[in-house]
Amino acid sequence: MIKFYKISEKQWLKDSTCKVYDASGNEKQVISKNDQYANIKLPKRATTGSAGYDMYSPFSFKLEPGEMVHIPLGIKAEMDDRVVLFIVPRSGLGFKYGFQLTNTIGVIDSDYFYADNEGHIQAKFRNTLHTTLMINEGDAICQGIFMNYLITDDDDTNGIRNGGFGSTDKKN
Repeated sequence: MIKFYKISEKQWLKDSTCKVYDASGNEKQVISKNDQYANIKLPKRATTGSAGYDMYSPFSFKLEPGEMVHIPLGIKAEMDDRVVLFIVPRSGLGFKYGFQLTNTIGVIDSDYFYADNEGHIQAKFRNTLHTTLMINEGDAICQGIFMNYLITDDDDTNGIRNGGFGSTDKKN
């Protein structure tokens, strides 16, 4: 099973704040969109040959050079074991406008779907060029690519996830 869903409206109400940070990392602007739940768009491939599922911004915002933005996307992904979802920049935004994920690639594990935050996929970007970038609500801002992965023959992992970002290295 591989499928995208919206997070619940209850989770959206908790997470529906987009934050813009200045070049020094100080919070500059907060955009709240509690009323946008109905407008969250599920990821979609643009063409039959597309590997990536475009992911859309539920917010409109402007980024000056060097600024960052944290965007809750309002979506989650259910996938089989041994499948991972990579969140990567859309090549046009990165190449033309220097719009980059701050962690370069997002890794969404299959068990993240069951995390305390419902597996809510969020992303943080930086404007790396010397020009202002405007993103409109509904614009495709990144893409998700599903991939199978292998594990070693002697793998004996038995940990269980219960948190969100950065939780896999925490001890229960």
